[in-house]
Amino acid sequence: MEYSKTILITGGAGFIGSHVIRLMVNKYPNYRIVNFDKLTYAGNLKNLTDVENAPNYAFVKGDICNREDLKNAFEQYKVSDVIHLAAESHVDRSIEGPMEFVMTNVVGTVNLLQQAKDSWTGDNHVFHHVSTDEVYGSLGAEGLFEETTSYDPRSPYSASKASSDHFVRAFYHTYGLPVKMSNCSNNYGSHHFPEKLIPLMINNIVHKKPLPIYGKGDNIRDWLWVVDHASAIDTIFHGGRIGESYNVGGLNEWTNLDLVKYLCRLMDQKLGRSEGESEELITYVTDRAGHDMRYAIDASKLESELNWRPSVTFEEGLDLTVDWYLANSEWIEEITSGSYKAYYESMYENR
Repeated sequence: MEYSKTILITGGAGFIGSHVIRLMVNKYPNYRIVNFDKLTYAGNLKNLTDVENAPNYAFVKGDICNREDLKNAFEQYKVSDVIHLAAESHVDRSIEGPMEFVMTNVVGTVNLLQQAKDSWTGDNHVFHHVSTDEVYGSLGAEGLFEETTSYDPRSPYSASKASSDHFVRAFYHTYGLPVKMSNCSNNYGSHHFPEKLIPLMINNIVHKKPLPIYGKGDNIRDWLWVVDHASAIDTIFHGGRIGESYNVGGLNEWTNLDLVKYLCRLMDQKLGRSEGESEELITYVTDRAGHDMRYAIDASKLESELNWRPSVTFEEGLDLTVDWYLANSEWIEEITSGSYKAYYESMYENR
């Protein structure tokens, strides 16, 4: 089949990437979607079993830090566009080992930019770089992050993402590479690796383990359902202006403590436990170093230019998320045991 586009999606076996790939494969049968993923601890091909046999889907095991891997993928599939999601993303891990974040998030991004620059001619291309609101730093009690907000990263993770953002803009201004950028708030939803707050709390509540809360639990985050984020990426990729950046937010704010307490009540109802039973599991732990107090996104540019808004409230999205985890306990067990890694070997090692 002759495809109108071949989109290389980096990090496609991860949490956000798998949702983007699923949307693109199903919505655009005339596009070839190439999942380019190193399969680190957070990359799980079982996230994509429902599309792995689709005729317009292909998987390439590769590392964005390896120029040969990228060159081979671009040449083999004649890549016309990129949606760049591959990143080390866990703040605590970045504090323990920042160099891995520098290599993947900075060097890997520059490698990908350079490969796109070397491979593409003409204007019919898009390099969509997906980033985070953490590059903006920390807000006080008032105000929102806008696309024009000055960068002020506070962790090795956010510093590495800020650097990658700057390189993307530099390739646009210096070489005319057709880039688009988006910076999103905290994502939640199905298929999320259980080191992150919401899936960690769901799993711990199920097993009646402690629910660790940093500091006093008064840090504030804006939460975005991952299905809505995938929709926003699709919208920006197709309709956003070249050289522009768009903030993507869930348009709601919760303190960590209020979120966990709400989740406890919701889980008690669904598990048939007595009211307040899960809340007794909350424990307070030493605060994270350099813990940003508040993130909040102004997504009005995305709404006014491209008519995008979240499709669900946080309560609706969280209800759907909890139901998915309760119905897919085997997925969580495989993730926490590491046995999911054997899936790649059985499916792809001898191909």
